[in-house]
Amino acid sequence: MKYLIVNGDDLGASPGINRGILEAHHRGILTSASLMVNAAGARDAADLSRSAPRLSVGLHADITLPSAETGAAAPQEDTWRAELDSQLARFQELMGRPPTHLDSHHNVHRDPRLLPVFLECAGRHRLPLREHSPVRYFSKFYGQWGGRTHLEQISVANLDRMLAAEIGEGFTELSCHPGYVEDDFASGYLRERRAEVQTLCEPGARRLLDLYGIRLISYHDLPGLLKDRPAPGALTAA
Repeated sequence: MKYLIVNGDDLGASPGINRGILEAHHRGILTSASLMVNAAGARDAADLSRSAPRLSVGLHADITLPSAETGAAAPQEDTWRAELDSQLARFQELMGRPPTHLDSHHNVHRDPRLLPVFLECAGRHRLPLREHSPVRYFSKFYGQWGGRTHLEQISVANLDRMLAAEIGEGFTELSCHPGYVEDDFASGYLRERRAEVQTLCEPGARRLLDLYGIRLISYHDLPGLLKDRPAPGALTAA
């Protein structure tokens, strides 16, 4: 069976982004989101998410690594661990429950200095960590390459191609960045966010899932599906 989680990153970044993510959930195929708990729209995001009980919400940890240009020494693991724990506590305060999954802004958890901290945290809290769980991460649904806008990359036609070629058996997370951006929002990814909302809400997007036999799920569903999954090498009835 092909299972697909459509996850909107940057929930909490601004009220407009929150609105776009919730619209893509209520009207479209988005099933999950990752919350930046210290961002300007975090409280608004938590309030809006109460209208969407089927939306799984994880922690989009925002941790800044020192750049080579500054010459600053990297913090110790204990400092990063304390920051991650602080953001988890803030998530619990805002949402009234633990996150359903764990990932990071700009995927900084891939950094070899940070990865052990994230792995330890994910294990301690029993959270699926992006790229370190049974869920495959698919990030090519993105409307900007080489610093230039490519709206064709996030069209329904290109989503069709991706679903047909890239979504296989098992669990896949399709990462996306939908939203409506305010004039004062500092980002190089602006028109693309609105285009993502439109594509995710297109009726044709849901028809494509049916066409390719893909079942939409969220991180809420993952524990039960994994529990019911046959063990590797287990015999099944003919």
